[in-house]
Amino acid sequence: MGRIFLLAVLACLVGTGCSVNEIVVAEETELRVADSPLDEALLLDIGIVEFGPGIPEDNDPQKTRVFEDIRNAETRFLAYHLKTTLQGTGHWGAVRVIPSRSAFTDIVISGTIEKSDGEFIALNISVNDAAGRHWFSKSYEARTGMTSYSERRDRRRDPYQKVFNDLANDLQMHVSGLSARQLQQTRQVSELQFFADMSPNAYGEHLMQGEDGIVQVNRLPAESDPAVVRLRQIRERDRLVVDTLNEHYANFYYGISIPYRSWRKNARQEAINYRDVKRSARMQALVGVVVLAGSLAIDTNSSSSSRTRRVNRGLQNMGIYEGFNRVMGGLRRNSEADLHLDSIAELSESFGAEAAPMVVNVQGQERRLTGTAQAQYESWRKLLREIYEAETGFSTANETSAPMRTAEVPE
Repeated sequence: MGRIFLLAVLACLVGTGCSVNEIVVAEETELRVADSPLDEALLLDIGIVEFGPGIPEDNDPQKTRVFEDIRNAETRFLAYHLKTTLQGTGHWGAVRVIPSRSAFTDIVISGTIEKSDGEFIALNISVNDAAGRHWFSKSYEARTGMTSYSERRDRRRDPYQKVFNDLANDLQMHVSGLSARQLQQTRQVSELQFFADMSPNAYGEHLMQGEDGIVQVNRLPAESDPAVVRLRQIRERDRLVVDTLNEHYANFYYGISIPYRSWRKNARQEAINYRDVKRSARMQALVGVVVLAGSLAIDTNSSSSSRTRRVNRGLQNMGIYEGFNRVMGGLRRNSEADLHLDSIAELSESFGAEAAPMVVNVQGQERRLTGTAQAQYESWRKLLREIYEAETGFSTANETSAPMRTAEVPE
């Protein structure tokens, strides 16, 4: 009986290498693009905040495969690619990556990278408008295929393009349900928020906040007011600076696109190889133990026939040899899996070195706005207030930031 069992197990050893099912062509989503130019007066501007990296606490890259250099670079790269996707739809006004929420705009998109390893992408996205209306929160996921990184593919389409198209289509569906009046009010709110930030005393009460937390226009300033004209000019300067920062994002985006694509392609293959090796290693080790146990269980002395005893001893020796090789092979393949992770780590370190941030130029002048893009923008906002003070003679430092007036509750 033991001999029959061992023969069966040895037969099963053929082809024990285990391969992981791999997607060849990834699922795609068609991007909805405007058929004809829309009324520019009703197009909303979008600000995309740098995505959160989603790095786990006490992160161990060897286990999580989340490498800090890569993930921090992705917070800017993926946000900028979303910008390029939305810009190409024709459904929006200016689409910018903004360094912080203090950059007043009609729509703000924020998100966190939950997973990104070249094979899988998962983004948690939240969308709100200037009035405080929450449009939606949603998780977007996709899995790449072998052709996603083909040299013959359309380079304008990112391997993660499905999640960007899904999000863009959801945004278009939501905005299509808003009336022209709602769109106009959203634009007015974002403008008045900028005015109130620059001059709280003069414009702090032009907006009011209802009990539901939604900001509404309380009154509009006169279009002919010189102060309004100046503030709109200053806001244009602010937008130009954000556009300058977007050139910085663009340089970063295009500068790392090739190494980042290579990293994702290799990381994807490494992840597949790693899973393949781990599964194969477990299978080999398990079968090896079974073969060893079966071999040792064969009674080589019980048969009265010397020929049968020789066959049993031969099977036992072959089983012990094969079982030992399988166990050692499993250990070697585990070590090989660790080498794949080491390869990913080396790629991420190389990528991080190529993705170093740059110092930006603001309005033709080299300004040492050092630190993060957010820190640079905050420094610019201080400079912007100085410009406002110089042009109007009013100091914002002497103005107290009045709280936003709430709507009166009817009796």
